[in-house]
Amino acid sequence: MGKVVKRAVNLRINEKLIDQAKAMNVNLSQTLEASLVEVFREKQRVAWLAENNEAVQAYNQRIEKQGLFSDGLRQF
Repeated sequence: MGKVVKRAVNLRINEKLIDQAKAMNVNLSQTLEASLVEVFREKQRVAWLAENNEAVQAYNQRIEKQGLFSDGLRQF
């Protein structure tokens, strides 16, 4: 993995949250980066589901009608 370039930014954050973070030794940069990754993953998941909703629904309907190919093979 290549070197990650970091850039300084200005943010406005609730003063009490900043004080609590400092008191608890929370690394704000790491916390923000991790939170952004999670936000982006969720937005990508929602977008994928929206883009593929028709195919997912068609698949689910087919499985309801025809079942899974392995239904007769299960032993549990």
